[in-house]
Amino acid sequence: MSVHKKCFVGVFLVFIFGIGLFNVVASDRAFSERENRPLAQMPEWTLPNFYSGKLTARYETYMSDQFIWKDGWVRLKAMSERASLKKENNGVFFGKDGFLIEPFEKPGEQFDKNIEYVKRFAANAKGIQSYVLLAPTSIALYEDKLPLFAQTSSEREAFETAKEKLDSIMEVIDVYDALKSQSNDQIYFKTDHHWTMRGAYLAYRDSARALGIKPYEEDDFRIKTVAENFFGTLHSKTNAIGVEPDKIEVYLPKFETTQTVTYEDGRQSESLYEWDYLEKKDKYSLFLDGNHTLVKIKTGVGNGRKLAIVKDSYAHAFIPFLANHFEEIHVLDLRYYHSDVLMYLNDQNISEVLFLYNVANFTKDPNMIWLSQSTLK
Repeated sequence: MSVHKKCFVGVFLVFIFGIGLFNVVASDRAFSERENRPLAQMPEWTLPNFYSGKLTARYETYMSDQFIWKDGWVRLKAMSERASLKKENNGVFFGKDGFLIEPFEKPGEQFDKNIEYVKRFAANAKGIQSYVLLAPTSIALYEDKLPLFAQTSSEREAFETAKEKLDSIMEVIDVYDALKSQSNDQIYFKTDHHWTMRGAYLAYRDSARALGIKPYEEDDFRIKTVAENFFGTLHSKTNAIGVEPDKIEVYLPKFETTQTVTYEDGRQSESLYEWDYLEKKDKYSLFLDGNHTLVKIKTGVGNGRKLAIVKDSYAHAFIPFLANHFEEIHVLDLRYYHSDVLMYLNDQNISEVLFLYNVANFTKDPNMIWLSQSTLK
């Protein structure tokens, strides 16, 4: 073997064993700011875990999460793929005008199940008015931003399917046209999968008739830019290079409002916004402190109307508008709330419930099954 080859092999072995050594001695991280999620920790060794295969699976997840300099390797991968003119990374398209867009997957069996769960819940919720708002995601409005030959299913068709099956039992709110007519404005983030608060406002205004409320005009709010350096979930997935950050706007009422927000741990706040998140990567959690099992909002509206919202995170930028029309709003997240929802509504004397999800999430969320807690008894 030539000296050149020996040097090459030596450098390679030093690199491989060096990486392995660093992985052993490096401290584990608890949370990834880039991915905005807790990281797996060293699994506990037990005989049941070993024989069931769980130990191996958990260890693989742990090694993947804690791999040394993982963020740097991911960025390097993203840079190489962009340099090779790839049109997507980690299932996210690099769209025109700086848009990062997730494709919509063709709905499967879970979609049909979720429609049935909601339908049966509404049928069993005697004396409770049910509404459903399935918000489009950015791909439904910005298909023209997709790269050439990008493959995706029709989110609009999925909504129409849900509407046809649910329309006879509950009020189905369609905000697609209202959003599409204003799609040239910043109604969705470019680097995140959520709508902006302006997008949520347009949906609120268009939902007002169905909800039996008179919406406030945009001039009734002070629109304030609170962040100009927001990189959202889609940016974290792609590690896209050269993408401009989003700005975050909030709609602050010019009229007098009061609200007390109570979280499941008993913590209370007088604001619908948690401003500390503006100093973190997860800036979208500014809205209602992110995801919680149960949040209760009591306002100064004083009209006796109580609304429950069963939701995903699209509701967070929407709820501040509804807080101006309901005396109480109870927010339930089925990812964490696994008790009897109908019993809760009856115990709290709640006579209205709104299911608010984005279409993509509604088609595949396995947690809707928890609505069956109320309907299988």
